[in-house]
Amino acid sequence: MLLLRGDRVLREYRVALGRNPDGPKRHHLDRRTPEGRYTIDRRSPDSRYYRALHVSYPNDRDRDFARLAGVDPGGGVMIHGVPDGERWVGAAQRFYDWTNGCIAVTDDEMDEIWELVDDGTPIEIRP
Repeated sequence: MLLLRGDRVLREYRVALGRNPDGPKRHHLDRRTPEGRYTIDRRSPDSRYYRALHVSYPNDRDRDFARLAGVDPGGGVMIHGVPDGERWVGAAQRFYDWTNGCIAVTDDEMDEIWELVDDGTPIEIRP
């Protein structure tokens, strides 16, 4: 994951994605990370994962696809640290994709992202 300010790369992170990382998220049970343009729309300091920034998934395109397919697009996609009480996992968390569709980083990295990224920040998730 690249953290940009304009065209300048501020930081680069190795991340863990959804357990089924190939292809865009289509419904709430597919365990995929969404692909597309979204916004960091709120913070969740008390989530069950270390600090979480909520991603504005689903967007209009995602909702339209889900409606036409007759499925629930889901939601609750976050950029977050490791589960509470499991900080000992540290960087090992990024060796496999383990989330249900979120983007996970280490807790130390999440502290940095938390400070650098404001609510309302546009993001783009690419394959």
